[in-house]
Amino acid sequence: MSRNRLTNASSPYLLQHQSNPVHWWEWSKEALEEAQKTNKPILLSVGYSACHWCHVMAHESFEDEATAAVMNEHFVNIKVDREERPDIDQIYMQALHMLGQQGGWPLTMFLTPQGDPFWGGTYFANEPRHGAPGFKDILKAISESFSVDRDTIEENRQAISQALNKPPSAASPLSSFLVTAAGKQLFSMQDEEHGGLKGAPKFPQAAVQELIFRTAKAQKNTFMRDQFLTTTRAIAQGGIYDHVGGGLARYVVDSIWLVPHFEKMLYDNALFIEHLCWAYQETGDELYRTRIHEVIDWLEADMKLPEGGFASSMDADSEGIEGKFYVWTYDELKNLIPAEHFELFTKAYDVRPEGNWEGKTILNRRGSPTLLEAAEEEALASCRAILLEERARRIPPHKDDKVLADWNAMLICALVQAHEIVPRESTSTSAKAAFRFITEHMFADGKLSHSWRQSKKLDVGFASDYAWAARAALALYRTEPNPSDKQEYLTKAEEFLTILKERFTHDNGGFYMTDKEADDLILRPYHVYDEATPNYNAVAALAFSEHWLLTGVMDSRETSDKTLNAFAADVPNNIFGAAGLLNALDTRTRFKKALVVMGTGSDANPFKETLASQSDPTFYSDLISEGASKPVEIESSSWNSDETTIFICSEKGCSLPSVTAEQVAEQLQ
Repeated sequence: MSRNRLTNASSPYLLQHQSNPVHWWEWSKEALEEAQKTNKPILLSVGYSACHWCHVMAHESFEDEATAAVMNEHFVNIKVDREERPDIDQIYMQALHMLGQQGGWPLTMFLTPQGDPFWGGTYFANEPRHGAPGFKDILKAISESFSVDRDTIEENRQAISQALNKPPSAASPLSSFLVTAAGKQLFSMQDEEHGGLKGAPKFPQAAVQELIFRTAKAQKNTFMRDQFLTTTRAIAQGGIYDHVGGGLARYVVDSIWLVPHFEKMLYDNALFIEHLCWAYQETGDELYRTRIHEVIDWLEADMKLPEGGFASSMDADSEGIEGKFYVWTYDELKNLIPAEHFELFTKAYDVRPEGNWEGKTILNRRGSPTLLEAAEEEALASCRAILLEERARRIPPHKDDKVLADWNAMLICALVQAHEIVPRESTSTSAKAAFRFITEHMFADGKLSHSWRQSKKLDVGFASDYAWAARAALALYRTEPNPSDKQEYLTKAEEFLTILKERFTHDNGGFYMTDKEADDLILRPYHVYDEATPNYNAVAALAFSEHWLLTGVMDSRETSDKTLNAFAADVPNNIFGAAGLLNALDTRTRFKKALVVMGTGSDANPFKETLASQSDPTFYSDLISEGASKPVEIESSSWNSDETTIFICSEKGCSLPSVTAEQVAEQLQ
């Protein structure tokens, strides 16, 4: 009888390992108790379902009977989905960094029976390779050390534990000067020709690129603005973008955005939509508008679940081969593309007989900085439709269909922004349906579940879930014309923010990652640096700032300030990692808000296009319907008008009322 305990897991990643001969446990008190009872070290393996090298290690080692036998004899083996339990991943990834190793997945850590890390790495080949020992040899060496050399194990454990539990720096005021100083420094690290950070591999690095763009807006720096646009355009036209089906891959392995690591993550695409929106507002270039619609089309077609939430990711592999679903041979394309369009298509999409990657073709438009003439683009669209239909006959990559609260809320924010700039009814409908899913399926009894899959909820929620859910609610609140619905969104936002303060607040300021009742970890993570997504403290600071600037509630401003100040000493040490916090600081100190008070009988906002053209991320508009009470900023004003009127507000106060497009434009300047 198998002692693999993953059969009843909710995570698709864990279920991928349910047939392994390894005696896997899920992370639990029972697993830790088993390690203590048997006095065995713990082998912790952390990955996610779309991870290519996780699949490689699983095939080489975890499906191998001989390797599994060594694991089962000498270790208590615990498998963790990093997307489902980012808290576990964060603690042990930080421990790996303290061992002087670069992080990545799969994360392979060795722990004492109490859960304390003492050694680890990432992917280990099963057999010796390039002078490095094979995984089976490593397992035997670790087991022997644990049995006969406890002093060394204990030294490692203590050193890592001391570093992990280092007390935070004292809070101090975080200067807004750091925003532009950091933005300029990050700008100096950019690849001027291809965009993104210099070198390879290249990740979208959304928070970093956003900080560069924010600095450009604050300083009216056209060089930094153009660099942000260079990066956004390069991603939109590169091989990292799926030109047939839409959507963005996680990163490229080269320096020119050509060869992706083909997995698609929900968060990358949510953040990419925001960047496309800013680029379109800034330039009016149809390329960005087209990509906004394509990414949303892909999300709605392939990632949206029947219940309204969005799935987490698509795998890099299909049929066990990375990228097989996405690439083409020259002959395939020649047989599929109509002869009259073949030359146009091959030139536009970098199609050559020899291919551009391992004999195959990754479609890309790196040679085209903008779209072609309308007739040519129409012809290319017809070709892509043929390829999409053909691709639908292939075996698709595995989809991780769990719904994550924070990633879905992140997407809601992006969809609201997109609907304001390039309105489309389905975009608004998807945003509201996803928020309804979160509140109806993932939020109950005052607790928000981080993960949901097929009606199974994870009984854990993180600071990122509450902070992003509050931001999503506030985005819907400020764009909702119906007064009762608007109030409902505000009520939800305030409920999420209240729980965040009550259950996650750190004495130093800011927030722990985990709930105060979480008791299955060796510590409560508390940090500020971004990972693949903006850090939860950065998102919380932004959420409380947005609540204050939209409602005037001073307590939220104070909470935002405390969060920002809590990490003032950490920011100069790693401005790259603190980009998310600096983005939040920029909004806190530089925001502008357009109060749009609808006139009598108005059914539309006549200044919509004027407001939608404001590309600064610190700019917000708040729609106040006819008959609603006056916002606090203007409640003492004697102004009264039947016309739709706009007030431009900042922390210093509000402008005089504007009732013409000319007046609005003047006030915005």
